[in-house]
Order: sequence, then C-alpha cells, then structure tokens
Amino acid sequence: MSATRSINLLLLPGLLNDARLWQHQCAALASLADVKVADLTGADSMQGLAASVLAQAPPGPFALAGLSMGGYVAFEVLRQAPHRVLALALLDTSARPDTPEASESRRQAMTQAQQDFTQIAPALMQKLLHPAHLQRPDIVDAIKQMAERIGREAYIRQQQAIMRRVDSRPLLKVIRRPTLVLCGREDHITPIELHEEMASAIPAAQLVVVEQSGHLSALEQPQAVSDAMQTWLESIEVN
Repeated sequence: MSATRSINLLLLPGLLNDARLWQHQCAALASLADVKVADLTGADSMQGLAASVLAQAPPGPFALAGLSMGGYVAFEVLRQAPHRVLALALLDTSARPDTPEASESRRQAMTQAQQDFTQIAPALMQKLLHPAHLQRPDIVDAIKQMAERIGREAYIRQQQAIMRRVDSRPLLKVIRRPTLVLCGREDHITPIELHEEMASAIPAAQLVVVEQSGHLSALEQPQAVSDAMQTWLESIEVN
C-alpha cells in the first residue's frame, strides 16, 4: 500500500463534464494516489486535448483514467507520451472512430447548441443515464451544472474533436500496462460489446461491468467504480 501512495492519478472527464464527474473517486482514492482532474475544454482536436493534458499532468509518470471522451483523449496521450502512462483505465468509452451517422448527429447537436445551448443537457439525459437515475436530482443537477460551466463554445470544440478522432483499435495490442476497462451494464452510448472488444485486445486488461448504470458510471454508481479503480491502482508496481 505504501508504494501505491506515491502514484499520480490523472482523470479525464467526458463531453460536457468537468471535475464534478469524478468527485466521488477523487475522495475515495485520495489515500492511494495524488488525484487531479484535467480540463478538456481548450482544443478542438484530440491531438490538442492530449497535449493540453500532458501540460497539466504532474511531472513524471502517472496513472491515467478517462470516461467517454476522456477515454478518446487517453488513447491520444498514449500515442504522444507512452512512457508517461503507468496504467490505464477506460470507462464507458470506445476505441472506434465515429461512424458517419454519429458524426451527422454531432453536427446537428452543434447546430442546436448555437440556437439554444440550454436544451443540450436535458436532451442528453435519457441517453446518458440508467432509467432509475433520471429521477435522481443529485445526478441530474450535476449534469446540468457541469454543462453550464463548460458552455457552448467549449462543447462545440469537444464535439469537433470527437468527430475527428482516429481509430484507436490498432493501438490496443501494444498497451502493455495494467488496464481497467469498465462500463455500465445499460450504457447505450458505448455498450458492453465495445468494452469487450477493448479488453480482449489489450494484453493486461480487466473488464468490469457495473450494474444499474448507464453511460456516466462514475456518477451513477460511484462506489462500484471507486472499488474497481482502487483494485486497479493497487495492481500498479511503482519503482
């Protein structure tokens, strides 16, 4: 346990999310790692976002966890600075590029955001959350408040970056570090099959499926996610 305490852990939020997405994990994992949440609002490409993450990262190697868009950025961080990443956690995300249909949906969402950004977060709720959590004010309010803080312009930059992301599947087989692949059982945005694909291709991966959760597992089932991440952190060998 004492070796694990020296680990730096960098958390990457998803689209329209900020540090509040990871609030429970920041508290739960504080005794195991020095935890920091990166800002992902300043660039409109995965390359730019990854460079920003590396500029925000603590010096030296770190464990890296990304949820949804954060997972896409994590793959790019691995491309730019593989020697910096001690371990990897991929939550509710995908190694695949956007489909043409998904890109078209993003273009429509960006147009809607230009017209009335206040409707973006409410329109996403049913896609993001397990049905049981749609009536949870703590979760719903957190999503709306994060969206307000991120704002329209950063949201559009994030969507542009997501649309242009490359296929990360060829990268999977060369990831040789402790890797957690986790998703909500009812994640309909990035379903279980996509996580099975990643976990089967990454040599040192462990797949965890979180029950009663949609796409935002870190908020919806914080204890289960924190427990899985604790096990993952404890598996890291620190020189």
